[in-house]
Amino acid sequence: MRRGLISGVLLAWAAICVLAGFVVADEDDMTTGERLAALLRAGRTVISGHQKLINDESLGKKDLTGQRVVNEALQIFAQRKGDSVSDQNFSPLDKQLFDAQVAAIKEVVDEHQSMIDMKGLGFKGFIPSTFARLVNERFGEKVGDKAKMKVTAPEELIRNRKARPDDWEQHVIESNFLSPDWPKGKSFTEDVEVSGRQSFRMLIPEYYSASCLTCHGGPKGEVDVTGYPKEGKAQGDLAGAISITLFK
Repeated sequence: MRRGLISGVLLAWAAICVLAGFVVADEDDMTTGERLAALLRAGRTVISGHQKLINDESLGKKDLTGQRVVNEALQIFAQRKGDSVSDQNFSPLDKQLFDAQVAAIKEVVDEHQSMIDMKGLGFKGFIPSTFARLVNERFGEKVGDKAKMKVTAPEELIRNRKARPDDWEQHVIESNFLSPDWPKGKSFTEDVEVSGRQSFRMLIPEYYSASCLTCHGGPKGEVDVTGYPKEGKAQGDLAGAISITLFK
């Protein structure tokens, strides 16, 4: 009788969560997704912080190697997570995914060395968003049968067609992230079917920081350094989302 009562309470709680718009997700999957997102963000921070160096046309060899970017990204990752990579409780699959992401970061930077080191050329176009897209694509080449990552955004903010949101991402952005009631920074998770496979999906909202406004701020419509018209956004506005899929 007691066991039946407990089961009933749990089922009722699950139903309440669904009706309230909350999704009960596997904690291990959430940890994996958050870890991958944290490393991607750390890598972007490194590339963002080195934009002046990358675009210095007076300097040739800059020593911004893939290994240097990885090392700096792991330092930022540890600072933000509060513990080092060695302290992370990796499962064998987690370690495979994390190592694939580290390798992707290193390979992407190394493959762009000749451009980064090109003397006489100012703006290189090797900006954080481009870096993240290339890293995610390389990550997919390595472990795409197990996991996928993408940085997407509301349809009207998309500059690269490869970053367009799929139906699930667009629905989460419109129904949750753009809602004034959605807690800022809160991720959305759900177990769904993707291409016929049961999968854990996670969407993590991202917001414009002050450094983003150089290209995405005002005046709206003015062409930025990358050749796109500025969106006229303000610091704190929804900028996009990191999308993570873990195949079961």
